Amino acid sequence: MMQLIDSHCHLNFEELANRLPEVLQNMANNHIKQALAISVSQESFFQVRALAETYAHIYASVGIHPDSETAAEFSLEELIEHAQHPKVVGIGETGLDYHWCSGDLRWQHQRFITHIQAAKHTNLPLIVHTRKAAQDTLRLLKEHAAEKIVIHCFSEDVAFAKAALNLGCYLSFSGIVTFKNAKDVQAAAQYCPSDRLLVETDAPYLAPVPYRGKTNEPAYVYHTAEFLAQLRGEHLEQLAEQTCENFYRLFDKVPKINA
Repeated sequence: MMQLIDSHCHLNFEELANRLPEVLQNMANNHIKQALAISVSQESFFQVRALAETYAHIYASVGIHPDSETAAEFSLEELIEHAQHPKVVGIGETGLDYHWCSGDLRWQHQRFITHIQAAKHTNLPLIVHTRKAAQDTLRLLKEHAAEKIVIHCFSEDVAFAKAALNLGCYLSFSGIVTFKNAKDVQAAAQYCPSDRLLVETDAPYLAPVPYRGKTNEPAYVYHTAEFLAQLRGEHLEQLAEQTCENFYRLFDKVPKINA
C-alpha cells in the first residue's frame, strides 16, 4: 500500500489543534503514515513535543523561527539538551527571513548559527527556512559547515536548488509547487534528484491545489505528491516510496514504518 510522510507541519497551531482527531483521521485516510511537527518558538516546542509523546506516528523538532527579534531564545546548550528526547528528530525551523525582517539582522544570523551548531553537535537534520535571503542562507550554511540540511517549503529557482544540492541539502516541496504561477519552483522540482526530494504541507498554510486558499492539513500532502509525480513524469507510488526513503535517510532518528 502506498504511504507518504508529511515532513513539515504545525499540528499545534489552533487551526489544526482544535480539530486534531479529525486531522489525524484524515491523514490515515490519505495514506499519510507519519508527520513531523515543527517547533517555531519555545512555547511551540513544548506543544509539539507533547503531541509527539502522545501519538506514536508524530515526531517533533526543536527550534526558534527567524521572524521575530524579540522571541525567547533557546541557548545552544538548551537546543542540545532538548534534542536528546527520543521523539525530537530535527533542529529548527531556523534560517533567515528578509521578508518580515529588515535593518540590522545580526541577531537573526546569530540565531541561525546557533541552530547550525546544535544540529552538528547532535547529528540531527537542520530544517531551514529561507525567504528573500537566498545568498546569505547559502553563505552561512557553507561558512559554518552545516550538514544534514533540508530547505523546507522550497520557493526558490533552479540556480538556488543547484547551490543547495551542492551543499548536500535535501529540497522539500510544499503546496506552492502546485500553484500556476510557481514556474521557478516547478522547474527546481523537475531538476531535483530523486534521492534529495521531500514533500510537506507546512500546514495550516499553503494548501495545494485543489484546496488553495483553505486551511492546509497533513492529509493534503497527497495532492502535492500527486502533482510532483506528474510534473516529474513519475508514478505516484514511485515518488511516495522514494520520498519516504529520503525522509528516513535524513531523519534517521525516526524508526521506519513499512507499508
